[in-house]
Amino acid sequence: MQFSTLLFAAALLVAGEPDTLDVATVTAEKGVTVSRRDTIMITGQTSVTDVLARMPGLQVTDMGGMAGLKTVSLRGLGTAHTAIYYDGVRIGNMQSGQGDLGMIGLEECAEAVVDYAQNSINFVSARPQFRTDGNGNARRIAGKASFKGGSFGTYLPSARLDWRISDRITMSVNASANISKGNFPYNAISTADGSTTQTRRTGNDMKQGRAGVDLYGNTADGVWQAKAYFNTSDRGTPGSTSWPSEDRQKDRNAFVQGQITQMFGRLYLLKASAKASYDDLEYMSSWGDSRYRQTEVQLNTSHTFLIKDWWQASAAVRGQWDGLESGNYSMEGAGKTISRLTAEASGATSFSLDRFKADLAVEYSGTADSGSGSSWHSVSPSANLRFTAFEGFDITAFGRRAYRAPVFNELYYAGYGNPDLKPEDAWLTDIGIDWDRTFCGTFGLTVRANAFRNWLSGKIISAPSEEDPNVWMPYNIGKAVSGGLDLSAAFRYMSKDWKAGFSARYSFQDAKDVTPGSDSYGTQIPYVAKHTAVLTGDASFKGWMLEAVWNIRSGRNDSYGELPDWNTLDVTFSKAFHFLTVTLSGRNLTDVRYELSSGYPMPGRSFMAGVTFGF
Repeated sequence: MQFSTLLFAAALLVAGEPDTLDVATVTAEKGVTVSRRDTIMITGQTSVTDVLARMPGLQVTDMGGMAGLKTVSLRGLGTAHTAIYYDGVRIGNMQSGQGDLGMIGLEECAEAVVDYAQNSINFVSARPQFRTDGNGNARRIAGKASFKGGSFGTYLPSARLDWRISDRITMSVNASANISKGNFPYNAISTADGSTTQTRRTGNDMKQGRAGVDLYGNTADGVWQAKAYFNTSDRGTPGSTSWPSEDRQKDRNAFVQGQITQMFGRLYLLKASAKASYDDLEYMSSWGDSRYRQTEVQLNTSHTFLIKDWWQASAAVRGQWDGLESGNYSMEGAGKTISRLTAEASGATSFSLDRFKADLAVEYSGTADSGSGSSWHSVSPSANLRFTAFEGFDITAFGRRAYRAPVFNELYYAGYGNPDLKPEDAWLTDIGIDWDRTFCGTFGLTVRANAFRNWLSGKIISAPSEEDPNVWMPYNIGKAVSGGLDLSAAFRYMSKDWKAGFSARYSFQDAKDVTPGSDSYGTQIPYVAKHTAVLTGDASFKGWMLEAVWNIRSGRNDSYGELPDWNTLDVTFSKAFHFLTVTLSGRNLTDVRYELSSGYPMPGRSFMAGVTFGF
């Protein structure tokens, strides 16, 4: 770790990534909700793992390399509990609860918003920006084309065109590709004597294409957005180092969605969104081919009433239908297609009295699966409190109950599923302080401290069945308690020519399995790090920019015992000219060999160079 320290100090970094931490927001799904948000700015990262790993409270799963499956969970609750949104509309996956985040194109995203109370992450598209002409008027067309290339035979071309159709409507068209041989060296450990030899990861190639069209509009008292998105990929699935695989996977994802926020007079705010999507996942395996086709339709509306200057109330209704076609599921009374209908309704109110603010809500959720006759119902209360002790210093707290209905894999997968499962039940709590200060108009200091504790009961885990101990099935017998502390501090300096700062984030998570009779009782939940630290700095001067990120993890376990600690250092350098920006980045410069999932090594040292032309 000393070498990492020297490299990080040598970068002469004095700036941190900007972040925000909001309390209440109006969303398309639930109206005025209990919310606790933190924002990760997306500035040139090439993978979802690079982005999400900057937030210590998140647990990222990456099967290694460009082709590896990528998922995320929040504060020890599991991936199926963590909802993923794209521009405020949820990305559904009834098969496993959370799909591969690699389908999201970072080239067109500006930020990822983490909401601890709602246990969600929202990827937000970058809005069109137009240069001005010689008279100071905004141009009607803007665009950029980028090409990056680097280690492991990786190439990332992308292009975007923005058009101001009228004073109230703009359009953005974008396309990108991810082409990678993907094979990288890693250290293989001999089971005989524990020695290591360097070998090469194979079957990790990726050919991926993405395209999207966005329309943004303004009305007299509102805004709207329409989005169409398509992703396709053909990639290897290399398996673990213990069980290498030559299997392949093809993905096709397409969706259209739209949302509108409209104010009527001064007392009523409507927000609505709708979405239709189709996902086609195909495996080609030596064990036999399989295919999963999922169709989804959802409609969300929220209605907020401004009763007084200090008091507002809201009601929201949400409906969603999912259908999954596959030959790998067994549901009585159904063929290859199984479907689910979800209905949610919530009511909320918000009070803002001088220094005190409170958000209170209650949500009902009902889920029914066709064919099986299975249905689940839940009621979730939540509350958020904020007290401003003095200007710039707030004390906050929230509590929320959260349910998670079983997904199709857990219920109906042939030879494994258990249709008698119940929802997982969790309580989420958090208390913290926020302190923001600005000095002389050029210096900014932000400090956050949050203590949290989550309880999860009825956790779905696999165990031997009573009929045949050799056959494992999922049961609601798991219990987990996750508690800890999130700390962050950011310093920022801005002048006419200089922008610089530094941020430090630390998270302690004591996430334990407390399942009665479990062999792992009292041990850390697999892959949740007890200690996570992320140090980030950047400095820019007249088009020159330097950024470094030092990521540290320790105190991780898997089902077999303790895992090695690891740390990585990433550095990015760029120079912006009038229409051209040149970028050079190095990932894992200390060449640490580590794994986010056991048996799936992550790449060692790598480099990426790119050029972007914009007008």
